[in-house]
Amino acid sequence: MTENSYNLHTPKRRLCIGAHHFEIGTRTLIMGILNVTPDSFSDGGRWSEVDLALEHAREMVAAGADILDIGGESTRPGHDPVSADEEIARVVPVIQRLAQELPGVPISIDTYKASVARAAVQAGAHLVNDVWGLRADPEMAKTCAELDVPVILMHNRETPHETDVLPNTLRELRECVELAHLAGIRDEQIWLDPGIGFGKTYEQNLYVMQQLDAICNLGYPVLLGTSRKSMIGNTLHLPVEDRVEGTAATVALGIAKGVEMIRVHDIQQMARIARMTDAMVRTRFDF
Repeated sequence: MTENSYNLHTPKRRLCIGAHHFEIGTRTLIMGILNVTPDSFSDGGRWSEVDLALEHAREMVAAGADILDIGGESTRPGHDPVSADEEIARVVPVIQRLAQELPGVPISIDTYKASVARAAVQAGAHLVNDVWGLRADPEMAKTCAELDVPVILMHNRETPHETDVLPNTLRELRECVELAHLAGIRDEQIWLDPGIGFGKTYEQNLYVMQQLDAICNLGYPVLLGTSRKSMIGNTLHLPVEDRVEGTAATVALGIAKGVEMIRVHDIQQMARIARMTDAMVRTRFDF
């Protein structure tokens, strides 16, 4: 695949998520975060009951979410890992209800475990969002290929790089793509995520934000997930619940750099930010 910088003349592409179709390049897609975990860093425990999760999902869709991302294990620093069986028990009932009651909304499963991905897709999920970029579970790439679903490959590592942060990040993302290719996952099913807040220091997170266009130039659509993260808290010295404006700044910059989807908690506010930024970044003028 050739490298392309994002600009107004980048060819638009069709994204297929199950039976759902989006035109990439026309507007920024909004992925709403629905954590059904007791220990999420931002909203732990609030949506762990199926009826409450469904109610919140409806609110996010009404506010502008295009896709719902369901997570059954917290990935915050210092989180307690859960077994695949426990994760499945948390996410499958929610996914089944969402698929039944919101059939027009694509569902993403946020997991790095192959067995969870399989159970989630069988329950009605359409997309796999892997925070370890297919590298945590040796069965994950093959499973996603067999399920024939799009995958989001996030950059992640146990410890931050000491030097050459951007070249190493790009190299490791390419390695994730190669894993996908070897398993039979097609190019049109691959998304990338720079992994803000994962395997990077505070300064490195800011630096990767500065260099997002280099990741967008790899030739794959990019998801940006910065919502309420510690990079924002450490910059503004604000608690999780007061990071809306900081998140908005990262969203606007990300769209200007070329990302195609944002993963956020505060749907209405970020959808407005995206719409305004799209008007400035993506609109073609003939005068």
